[in-house]
Amino acid sequence: MSLMTTLTRMWLTRSFKPFLFTNEYDDELHFEDLDNLGLYVHIPFCERICNFCPYCKVGFEKNLCDRYIDALVEEIHMVGKRNPGKKKTTSLYFGGGTPALASDRLGEIIKALEEHFIITEGIGVELHPSNVTPDTLRILKNAGVTKISIGIQSFGEKFQKILGRNTVDPEELKRALDEVPFETVSMDFIFALPDQTYEDIKSDIDKAFECGANHVAIYPFIDFTFTSSKVKAMPKKEKRNLLDKITAYCTEKGYPRNSIWTFACKEDARYSSMTRDNFLGFGCSATTLLRDRFKINTFSVEEYCNRIGAGKLPTSLTIKFTLRQRMVYYLFWTAYSTKVDPKGFEKFFGMPLKRMYGLEFAIAKLAGFLTEEDGIYTMTPKGAFYYHYYENFYTLAYIDKMWGIMRKEAFPERIVL
Repeated sequence: MSLMTTLTRMWLTRSFKPFLFTNEYDDELHFEDLDNLGLYVHIPFCERICNFCPYCKVGFEKNLCDRYIDALVEEIHMVGKRNPGKKKTTSLYFGGGTPALASDRLGEIIKALEEHFIITEGIGVELHPSNVTPDTLRILKNAGVTKISIGIQSFGEKFQKILGRNTVDPEELKRALDEVPFETVSMDFIFALPDQTYEDIKSDIDKAFECGANHVAIYPFIDFTFTSSKVKAMPKKEKRNLLDKITAYCTEKGYPRNSIWTFACKEDARYSSMTRDNFLGFGCSATTLLRDRFKINTFSVEEYCNRIGAGKLPTSLTIKFTLRQRMVYYLFWTAYSTKVDPKGFEKFFGMPLKRMYGLEFAIAKLAGFLTEEDGIYTMTPKGAFYYHYYENFYTLAYIDKMWGIMRKEAFPERIVL
């Protein structure tokens, strides 16, 4: 594990205590009194498995997919019934995998959720470019979907080949999106691939907005140890130069930045399943974040279905946060939006941010990572790069290790990070 992440964890949590995930709290699930609660549903099926993708996914089989969806609907009712009446929530996101492979049943899943939850800020679905057809988009829209995110990765044929994917036709995308419009159309791209230039990324951004997107997400390539990809990420200096140029270009064009990696061509176009105070996750590998704990479901589709069939929650591991651990988690993902509002922190924890982390924020300002205006902290381009740089360490030190173990063990007894 990286020394940097270990020392940072000890400093920010004011403790030598590691992050301990066990199965002691797996059946506890209290969300009745939580505000700003989001929902997430994981559909793990793909027609083709991309070797660079770290997420929980399996090859698509219709019978297995239907069995999984049956179990998923049952999990939704098991969880929803724990709260009397309907719980008000913010947004609902479907991730994967390729959720559109179950497009004929997404409406059924949404109806099950709406029996227990009131969704106030729309429904988003991740799509593979091949799913972007008028027929599929119409099915999604009729089911209540208001936002879509299309995993383009790159319009450049060279980079599609590097990633082992097929070339995307922008004109075909445009025709489908013009025929069936959505409130938010986001397109995902990967940057920091070998020999990738600013002109390559700029071309992707321009083409995305030309063919129907109103929001783009530009994620760095991360080489997880458990994937079979042989692609090596770009060196730090080149990566920073590229990210700074991308940021400057989007700023110059007047595209609002609403997270570390995302820009929009209109203010209200947003797509992010991460910047939420609390959320409930459904499906294999889905995570749940509550006031004092974080839970993760089993990565095994088969064992997920078996657990639900036995009338048990499919939770594999849970961490019960210390107060400082929860504060660090809150700040890390709140900062992803590029802004931290001390009032939001105080409302959530009942104590002032400056009392708990005033020194750290003062140092960040002196280092040029943050500015402060009207009491709100905003990340500078320099701060955004170093957030990305630290997130890379965090991902490889924590997420890479945990997901690597959970791919091999459906229900490990404990993981220490």
